[in-house]
Formats: sequence, structure tokens, C-alpha cells
Amino acid sequence: MDLIIRDATLPDRTRADIAIAAGRIAAIGTDLALHAGQEIDAGGNLVTPPFVDAHFHMDATLSYGLPRVNQSGTLLEGIALWGELKPTLAQEALIERAMQYCDWAAARGLLAIRTHVDVCDDRLLATESLLEVKRRVAPYIDMQLVAFPQDGLLRSPTAFDNLKRAIAMGVDVVGGIPHFERTMADGAESVRLLCEFAADKGLRVDMHCDESDDPLSRHIETLAYHANRLGLHGRVAGSHLTSMHSMDNYYVSKLLPLIREAGVAAIANPLINITLQGRHDTYPKRRGMTRVPELMAAGIDVAFGHDCVMDPWYGLGSGDMLEVAHMGLHVAQMTSQEGMLACFNAVTEIPARILGLEDYGLQPGCHADLVILDAGDPIEAIRLRAARRYVIRRGRVISQSPAVRASLDLPGRPGTVDFRLAR
Repeated sequence: MDLIIRDATLPDRTRADIAIAAGRIAAIGTDLALHAGQEIDAGGNLVTPPFVDAHFHMDATLSYGLPRVNQSGTLLEGIALWGELKPTLAQEALIERAMQYCDWAAARGLLAIRTHVDVCDDRLLATESLLEVKRRVAPYIDMQLVAFPQDGLLRSPTAFDNLKRAIAMGVDVVGGIPHFERTMADGAESVRLLCEFAADKGLRVDMHCDESDDPLSRHIETLAYHANRLGLHGRVAGSHLTSMHSMDNYYVSKLLPLIREAGVAAIANPLINITLQGRHDTYPKRRGMTRVPELMAAGIDVAFGHDCVMDPWYGLGSGDMLEVAHMGLHVAQMTSQEGMLACFNAVTEIPARILGLEDYGLQPGCHADLVILDAGDPIEAIRLRAARRYVIRRGRVISQSPAVRASLDLPGRPGTVDFRLAR
């Protein structure tokens, strides 16, 4: 064996050793009588497959303040600000920002990212840049690119041609933004065109869909219809779906089975959805995030994405998917044991399935891509946004962090504080 992790707590709370050889998990069991060139004593800490971000915008990341700050903090000002920034983008600067973010991601155990890239700039500068980033980070991050017509497929005259060019260059997934078209009819038409193009090319689809407080923005219904009609089951995701938060309950009771039947996944973005939605409300003020528990209960795959980090739409963030899960469970009121575990899965195994990652998981034969967290179980990991003690890629440690402890010198109470629950 190349590496053995001793005394690991698995996500189902069982304890085991994990043996790794040739970049893959070779065996999992109690007190494995095996030897390896390297051993790590997990000491009962949680070992999990890596975090997966199903929805991100890496072409804009770390550009906060360029060329100015989003003063209102709204979605529409962010789109307008991005429109101002695009003509000034320089390839090397964009690559450097994206690589800096990938460093953050790897250190936090985020080893798979699906990022949308704006294809409405005729230069396709961002596309070229992120294809280069994808090549550079391939040894440690699985990156998927989505051809995203930010300004609208039909609203922007060259968007469809640019999208096709981007796919020909090596972009992986077909994107869209139907609610940003001029009319509802144009939005529906864009969904049809994009799904037919994806079906013809054998590609996956991931659309920004109904990122609005408008309960009549119902493009997810059209997306589900075309996914079903074209046999795209399991290859389509609707991202955001925030209008569902405001929809009539009866309509949603019809909509959820349609989404399930079509095999369409949902990707919510808790940090950004609750920040950008409800901006026209006084009180009561809508949260805006889609109906996560109801989607899950209907048997629909639901993942959480980070969406933005320090860009025109959001001035915060650090690439921490545990922060995303933490916010998601609060906003969705998923504080039952089952609900909190589901939120952990929404940043690990569910997005891995949506992205179609091969050999992801914690079984013999899977890639030895693992994170050892300073926590005893997934719920504690979310509670603490636990330190990533070790990040392992293909059986090799690529990042290490110390446990988080505080040394106290208080009157009558010197000692060390362990922020974890007693085990």
C-alpha cells in the first residue's frame, strides 16, 4: 500500500482504516493488517470524499471592486457591472485570479468545480482563459466549464454562435439564462434551442433558470419538458430556481413530479440566493432560495453551489463549501439530523452525481480523493466549518492544516479549549 489512514470516522459514523494504492482506495475495514509507505492517524476524525461545487463563476472571481463596487448589492447592478468589466478583461489577470481561487479551493478540500463562463464577449477571452486554467489544475481539481450566454441567447446577437464556438473549443456543458431574455416566449425558445443543441452534441445542460422573485417565471417547466422530450434524463440541471420560492403551492405540486420524471437536478446557491432575492420586498421579506426540502422529498437531486466569491455580485466568500452547507440548512430550516446530513450530501455526493464524476466516493476502487476533517461526523463538520487536516488527491497529500484549538490563560481556568463536541 502507498498510504493507510487509520481510525477514520466515515460519513455514516462507522470507524475504519482506509488503504490506498496506485491512487485508488484499495480496502476499507477495521484494523487492516496492511503496511504502507505512509500512515496517517485520523484519530477518529471524519474522512469524506472531497467537496464538489456544482455552480460557480470563475471568470469573475476575485474581481471585487473592478472597475467599481456594486453599491446596491443587487443582481441587476452586478450584471451591469460585469458588462462594464468585460471589455477590460486581460487574459493573464483573469488566469491569475482563477488560479488563486483554485489554491483556496484545494486547501479547503474542494476538488471538483463546475464553473460557468460568459460567452457573450466575441473574443471568448474568458473561455480561452478558463480552458487554460482547467489544463493547469487538472492534476488536483476536476473542472467542468459551462458555456453561459450571460446577456441572453436571443437577446445578444452573437451569443448562440459564440456558445457553439466555445463548445468546439472544449467547453463541457451547455448553459442558458431564459429569464433574462426580452420576453417569456423568447426565454422558452432559448431553452428549446439549447436543449436540442445539447442533445445533438451529446452534452449536459445546466441553465440559470428563474433566478427571479417572479412566480410566473416558469422556465423550469419548459426545461423539464424538453429534457423529457429529448431523452436528456440525468444530464440536465436547473440552477437557482428562486422563483419557485414565490410560486403558488398548487402549481408546485404539479411541477415537482414533472422535474422528477424528466430526471432534472436542482442546484441552489444559498449564500447568493438569499443575498440577491427579495430586494423589491419591504416586509415580510422573502428568503428567495428555492424549495430545497420539497425538491429532495420529491426524489430530485439537489446540490448547493457557492456561485460567487468576491465578484460584482458578492463581496464575500472563501471557497468553503461547509459555509455554503451551513447557510443552506439554516435558510431551508433543515435542522433535523436527516436534514443536516442531506445538506452535507448537497456539497459532496449529490453534486458529484450531477457533474457525472467517475469513480467518486468512499468505496474500494474509487479514486483516493479524500478530506480528513477536524470533526467527528458531517453535522459537526458543518457546525464548526471544520479545519481540513489533510486533503488527499489520488492518494497524495496536497494540503495540511493544524487542528483548531485555543490556549487559555484565564483566572482559575488555564488550559486548552477544544471546540468539538465530546466524543
